[in-house]
Amino acid sequence: MEKKKLMQLFLLLLVLSSLTLSAQRNGWGRGGNGSGGCGMNADYIMLLPSEEISVAERTALIKMREEEKLARDVYRQLHDRWGMNVFGNIANSEQRHMDALAVLLKKYEIPDPVGDDLQGVFKDPALSKLYKTLMEKGNLSLKDALIVGASIEDLDIFDLHEALLKVDNMDILFVFGNLKKGSENHMRAFSRQLNRLNYQYKAQYISQEDLDAILAFASGNGGWHGGNGGRRGGRGRG
Repeated sequence: MEKKKLMQLFLLLLVLSSLTLSAQRNGWGRGGNGSGGCGMNADYIMLLPSEEISVAERTALIKMREEEKLARDVYRQLHDRWGMNVFGNIANSEQRHMDALAVLLKKYEIPDPVGDDLQGVFKDPALSKLYKTLMEKGNLSLKDALIVGASIEDLDIFDLHEALLKVDNMDILFVFGNLKKGSENHMRAFSRQLNRLNYQYKAQYISQEDLDAILAFASGNGGWHGGNGGRRGGRGRG
């Protein structure tokens, strides 16, 4: 299994190298005609090989599609409530994440759990409950809203780390890797805003050590940052 994954990652790097050269020739990249940079462009995702999909991969795609919707929906509401750009900007990023996952769902002919994409509506009852809890807290104060943002990214990083342990398909590895890096960037953004309010966010899902490493890492451009994002013992959605 380990040998297979190493070979797939090697092939992925070869494919991405070729795609990057193509992107440069066609003027793609950050701020271009793709979603979230050339790495999350639908054409890129479709060009990666289609492989037999496992039950774990199928489950992870469905879960992450709704989890990214949760983030987007909460941030849109908090932007309306507090008028802070960080919420609006990251909500737009979460939409791009959703779009990338939608490409994979279509590619593998998996029914989309988002359906009509109504605000605050989720197929997963646990996410419906979490949405209500987060909105109640986020409406209390700006500081609470920023803590909600950090906690959502904390959960995303944890769940993406867990999913990456079960994924073999190159296209899913690539998208999940990009999503994880995006969540790490978002975590840094929320943490900076909280620091300005003299508040330091504490990890709820990943370990505090992993959170500290994420916050210490300078945000870069594009690509896949594998990160650590490890498990915090015995903690779940809580």
